[in-house]
Amino acid sequence: EFLALQDVNLKVKRGESWGLIGVNGSGKSTLLKSTCGILKPYKGSIRINGSIAPLIELGAGFDYNMTARENIFLNGTVLGHSRKFMQEHFDEIVDFAELHQFLDVPIKNFSSGMQARLGFAIATMVRPDILVVDEILSVGDYQFQQKCYERMGQMLSGGTTLLYVSHDINSVRQLCDHAIWIDKGNVRMSGLVEEVTTEYMHMNQ
Repeated sequence: EFLALQDVNLKVKRGESWGLIGVNGSGKSTLLKSTCGILKPYKGSIRINGSIAPLIELGAGFDYNMTARENIFLNGTVLGHSRKFMQEHFDEIVDFAELHQFLDVPIKNFSSGMQARLGFAIATMVRPDILVVDEILSVGDYQFQQKCYERMGQMLSGGTTLLYVSHDINSVRQLCDHAIWIDKGNVRMSGLVEEVTTEYMHMNQ
């Protein structure tokens, strides 16, 4: 029997930003998917207070045969927004994603970076209580990554709670005030971001 996570006990307060770090296969994405309700815990429980905007898998919530324009409304529906609401925010989404000339192109013809642009723009057009981001920004170009970090910083300043998975320790330090290090499904260390990331980098040199 393989358990992706074992005895993980984590309490995240409103407005905190947590970076989840660890080598591939440690269970970080499993923890995020369980938090978002995509996976159900085998044992234990997860309690969430507030609305969640998940950015977990590239292209999640998209239909690859539909155009970007159609997918904006589809993805908005998946996130619980009305058609009228999406129409009101349509231009804002397109402007942030910088995909004006590709609106009527099927998503299947998009690069992974273009998909990430569109997904991030839709998920962050309103301020959710909790933003969950799993490594998808790594496929974007540097300029767009900085744009995303800036928007996430603004959301954090507004009280949004962040759960953030990345192998880029610098971005974890930039965005997060806390971190949890998961190793083979077990919590190796959790606490203030500088302390946890420093120990993690020391042990993985």
